[in-house]
Amino acid sequence: MSAQAAAHETVGSIRRLSPALDAVIAPDAKIEKLADGFVWSEGPVWVKDGRYLVFSDVPANIMYRWSQKDGKSVFLQPSGYDGPPTKVFREPGSNGMALDAKGDLLVCNHGQRAITKLDLKTKARSVVVDRYQGKRFNSPNDLAVAKSGAIYFTDPPYGLEGLDASPVKELAFNGVYLLRADGSLAVVDDRVTFPNGVALSPDEKRLYVAVSDPNGPVIMAYDLGADGLPTSRKVFFDASALHKAGGPGLPDGMCLDTEGRLYATGPCGVLVITPAGELIGVIETGGPIANCAFGEDGKTLFLTADKTLARVHLKTTGLVW
Repeated sequence: MSAQAAAHETVGSIRRLSPALDAVIAPDAKIEKLADGFVWSEGPVWVKDGRYLVFSDVPANIMYRWSQKDGKSVFLQPSGYDGPPTKVFREPGSNGMALDAKGDLLVCNHGQRAITKLDLKTKARSVVVDRYQGKRFNSPNDLAVAKSGAIYFTDPPYGLEGLDASPVKELAFNGVYLLRADGSLAVVDDRVTFPNGVALSPDEKRLYVAVSDPNGPVIMAYDLGADGLPTSRKVFFDASALHKAGGPGLPDGMCLDTEGRLYATGPCGVLVITPAGELIGVIETGGPIANCAFGEDGKTLFLTADKTLARVHLKTTGLVW
């Protein structure tokens, strides 16, 4: 570890629930706090071309940039809603993000109620999709990009003041969607109460969706057919016991390593779960963690943890970084 990295304050702890975690995290691994002062940090994405991280502060309507060299700086403000003052939004900024094959940033934009595209060099923005059957989305939350260029994304009402009771909510459900590379839009699931984080398995035959419902905090798994839509759905991991025990947070953002292990934020912190659904460890900062993403050398897991940004060095390589 470099002298620069060693200078960061360490927080939290790593809880080992199985010897299988030894292949993931070294016994002496530490969680480093890199920056703080956020309202609710979210949506981290590592940009290899420039070696920096971008992430969101959703309520503050700011997108930040962080690098080991330069630290934290404002990258885009406003990151979402840019109109006159309004009481429509409870969280008006950008949320989950991902890079497309061209290196542009795809953004779940609460304030525009759309998936938007951001040119990282010019910061020019455009709308990718903002409606289903003529009705505006609620507030797109997170997304995953397939090798084909197709985009899976979730659309809960978290960006809207009043949530499901918002007078501007046009859709009767909170959906999980598939936007195909040809521009066609399909519903993956319209029965999930509060769909949140979303991720694809290494072979892209399984889709994971976090459900951030305190009355049913679970991670769903969908086996996908050749058309990209589910052939089956099941509860992959039930976080109810962790939530009832008082663990901070709910199922939220997630990512995978190349071996298919899921790093899913939820009650207590980042839950490390095998492809078979076994919880083998928890990365805990002491508070709720909204999302996580791999970066740097591919073995660094960045954590957007409430008011802070943190990282932990792992032994495994991220699927997307």
